[in-house]
Amino acid sequence: MRDFALDLSLALRLADAADAMSMAKYRSDALIVETKPDLTPVTDADKGIEFMIRDVLSQERPLDLVIGEEFGGKDEALTPSNQNFYWVIDPIDGTKNFVRGVPTWGTLIALVNAAHEVVVGVVSAPALYRRWFAYKEGGAFVVENGDAPRRIHVSAVSELSDASISYSDLAGWGERRQKFVDLQEKVWRTRGLGDFWSHMLVAEGAVDIAVEPSLALWDMAANAIIVTEAGGIFGDLDGGRGAHGPSGLSTNGKLHQAFLDALNKTE
Repeated sequence: MRDFALDLSLALRLADAADAMSMAKYRSDALIVETKPDLTPVTDADKGIEFMIRDVLSQERPLDLVIGEEFGGKDEALTPSNQNFYWVIDPIDGTKNFVRGVPTWGTLIALVNAAHEVVVGVVSAPALYRRWFAYKEGGAFVVENGDAPRRIHVSAVSELSDASISYSDLAGWGERRQKFVDLQEKVWRTRGLGDFWSHMLVAEGAVDIAVEPSLALWDMAANAIIVTEAGGIFGDLDGGRGAHGPSGLSTNGKLHQAFLDALNKTE
């Protein structure tokens, strides 16, 4: 039996090291920014953090596989024959914010079992002075400005008309775009907070729904376990559950199906 508390301890140490590296480059004239083939930015901080995490994992968890945004590994880890645990790393989620000096960015670290269930997750946002973490059946917690961990829970809001929704932007919604725009006029509040921050606010109970129409596994894995351990549901816009779908939807659970119904209804 694997001790997820020990894996969480390792993930937290990795987050400490990642925070030190990212903060050394944040708002620095020495930051090197390049453009990836998909026209999104990548910095030397992204690459350096992922390389560091992979190096430590190769020493401390040599049997585990690694999937990372910058250096791959997805094909090997997600093959049907794989029986290994694998780590999923987003060295800097919110790179565009990082590059522009907006403090909403963070390092996402998750551990997934061979059944493709996320069992450990850490989201560390040093420029926001916050870190969230969870492991399976261990609850979800936030650390604010270095204080003692505080257990977090999703909200109890049960009506869409009372809901607060956070999202990134209106790009990538396709045929759902107009329905989502219409829905914004029927809920209590909407804000474009975006990225991991939206999902962590759901886990804290400050926001009731967080949604992004197109995401990768490394954008979602750590968020998923933290939201679910806080009592919520993480899935996708097609109704699937977990972090392996094409989109990301966090809710407090009570609003999950109602939101999906409103977004996917046919005329």
